[in-house]
Amino acid sequence: MLSLLSLYIYRKQDEEDVICIHTVYHIYMRRNLLLICTLAFVLPLTAQQAQHSVAREWNEVQLKAIRKDLARPTVQARNLFHISAAMYDAWAAYDATATPFLLGRAVGTFISPFEGVTAPADIEAARKQAISFAASRMIAHRYKSSPGGAATISRCDSLLRALGYDADYASLDYSNGNPAALGNYIADQYIQFGLQDGSNEGNSYTNRYYAPVNQPYPPFSAFKIQIQDPNRWQPLEFNQFIDQNGNVIPGTVPAFLTPEWGQVIPFSLKPEDKTVYERDGFEYWVYHDPGPIPQLDPVNGGAESEEYRWTHSLTAIWAGHLDPADSVMWDISPASLGNIDAIPETLEGIRALYNYLEGGDIGTGRSINPYTGLPYEPQIVPRGDYSRVLAEFWADGPNSETPPGHWFSILNYVCDRSELKRQYNGEGPEMSPLEWDIKCYFTLGGAMHDAAICAWGVKGWYDSVRPISAIRYMASQGQSSDPSLPSYSPAGLPLVPGKIELIRAGDALAGPGNVNVGKIKIKAWRGHAFISTPTDVAGVDWILGETWWPYQRPSFVTPPFAGYVSGHSTYSRAAAEALTLLTGDEYFPGGMAEFHALKNNFLVFEEGPSVDVVLQWATYRDASAQTSLSRIWGGIHPPIDDIPGRKIGKTVGIEAFEHARKYFTGEIPDQNIETLPIAFPNPVSINEKLSVVMTNPASEGTVQVITLHGQLVYENSFEAGEQIVFFQVDPATFVPGIYIVRVAGKGWQRSGKVWVKP
Repeated sequence: MLSLLSLYIYRKQDEEDVICIHTVYHIYMRRNLLLICTLAFVLPLTAQQAQHSVAREWNEVQLKAIRKDLARPTVQARNLFHISAAMYDAWAAYDATATPFLLGRAVGTFISPFEGVTAPADIEAARKQAISFAASRMIAHRYKSSPGGAATISRCDSLLRALGYDADYASLDYSNGNPAALGNYIADQYIQFGLQDGSNEGNSYTNRYYAPVNQPYPPFSAFKIQIQDPNRWQPLEFNQFIDQNGNVIPGTVPAFLTPEWGQVIPFSLKPEDKTVYERDGFEYWVYHDPGPIPQLDPVNGGAESEEYRWTHSLTAIWAGHLDPADSVMWDISPASLGNIDAIPETLEGIRALYNYLEGGDIGTGRSINPYTGLPYEPQIVPRGDYSRVLAEFWADGPNSETPPGHWFSILNYVCDRSELKRQYNGEGPEMSPLEWDIKCYFTLGGAMHDAAICAWGVKGWYDSVRPISAIRYMASQGQSSDPSLPSYSPAGLPLVPGKIELIRAGDALAGPGNVNVGKIKIKAWRGHAFISTPTDVAGVDWILGETWWPYQRPSFVTPPFAGYVSGHSTYSRAAAEALTLLTGDEYFPGGMAEFHALKNNFLVFEEGPSVDVVLQWATYRDASAQTSLSRIWGGIHPPIDDIPGRKIGKTVGIEAFEHARKYFTGEIPDQNIETLPIAFPNPVSINEKLSVVMTNPASEGTVQVITLHGQLVYENSFEAGEQIVFFQVDPATFVPGIYIVRVAGKGWQRSGKVWVKP
């Protein structure tokens, strides 16, 4: 069985240049050693690896670029999809059946003209070249401003030259049949498409409308937490914030990451999947709306408050499982863990899924590996090692691909397994490595992109609190279990013997003059104050509830965006469903996949694990479920964030697969351009850029903007071939109100209305 390899090498230069490896998962600096944990052997290459397609080579370049970029999972999901789609379009341009995604089509309000290509003598060589130029130009564009941008561009040029191409060739004119020009043209179309797809790429994806309702909270402060609304997201304040890729972020309060992402043009999401909400003059688009999260009523309590207290108290309690010295031993093999495919539909079902006190879920595992016919071998390790490794492995940092890229790495690992048969959905003839990779990347990319739009649409609108704020707030309020006991409050934590208790006189935490008597204590991970060097272990003990910590790096603590729903749960379940359908098999090739975390050489901010720990998964869904549990042990999410994310991910993964299949079979019809909106964004604000879409890009014409009283306030001509005209809504010309936008050419005219806001 193919297992995983962990390499230790001295750092002498940039880690990407030290040794050529495939499918890097995590790269850590530890005690002057560079730890590289991979999902593939380095040497010798297997027969599968020796057949790596050009699409795989470019995907690896992109994954390296992500590791050197800012840790923005939404942005990286979009980048992975757009670059995968560009490679797919370059492949599909030479196929008689497949329909491209953007090339020659209308997507959203963007129209991409394409006159077609004449079939070359060597189709595979043309595809390889077109794919390479499309991928190279797209990667260079999307990552040029990243912290590792210069290295990424250099890597793109080097691969082009290694493939025998002219890295300086820049023509977009594919009419002479040059595949390089076609690749450049495809990249240019995606670049233009991305500048108007709702992501706000042109302004570095910054927020336009969202503002937090709570004041920032410094988690290392000695002061009691202050929060205006315990149901809403609270920014954290740092002396220095370092994102999950190790980048120092300017400022002390990181902003909410892309709360308006629901308005980004999706892959397979449909208008009927969308609910539109409005707040502060902005429309929040929520796809596959899970509904509101249970709210805490600090005054009256009630059923929703009970659910709020339960879900966050579980996260608080699971922080007490992060000590390998507690003598709790678990079998973490597929013989005992996993095998839960059903997703609870009710709050009662959610409660029943988790082991509230001891951790983990109700999975019973599987007795037999269906490929070997042999039982899965037990692997007994300390629960405190398993939970800590899980929290760090699935956290995707530092120097990682973020969650969507992590699943691309898993896909690449799957493709390197000798047991894999490249049969689409497990049926039909085996595909070439190129066709297989192109279709897998396109499908998985679409699933990750839609998962990001769904999860962050929910996050932006529902704007829910994270455990660090919720648990510390409830602990500061007291206990909610017994009105006859001290410190009772409907906003307090529930008392759980041995887990969450009141501090009594004589308690070790009572403090000078019994200052802490009556406060809440939690048996949990003690936090960063107990770690002086990476060889220390903080351990678990009773701590003041007001100082409860997530199991995360001190320069990070919690991701800078709302909790509900869990992005990890959404991404992972979507990927699990997509990979299950692509391969036609719920199991990893050979019946199991593994990740090795070696003793005392994996954890980053404290020593561990105390023994070798091998994470193992029988199926893609088992890996997905483990991802979700990792976020609870990591103190990042409560269960109420997890399960709705899994549900959305399941739907998205299946829908993305079915939608991608229609492109491969040519079943996707062209959009009716006449039904497209004429101007966007709509509404548009003063000083914002307005985009006007043409009906007939082959015709020249005129754009006019007219008041409802007939006054012409803007007019400009456009040339044939222009799909979109952009112009600034100048405050010297425009005032807030409704305007008519008219686009006209020879023999055609189209008009619509746009609302200009202050």
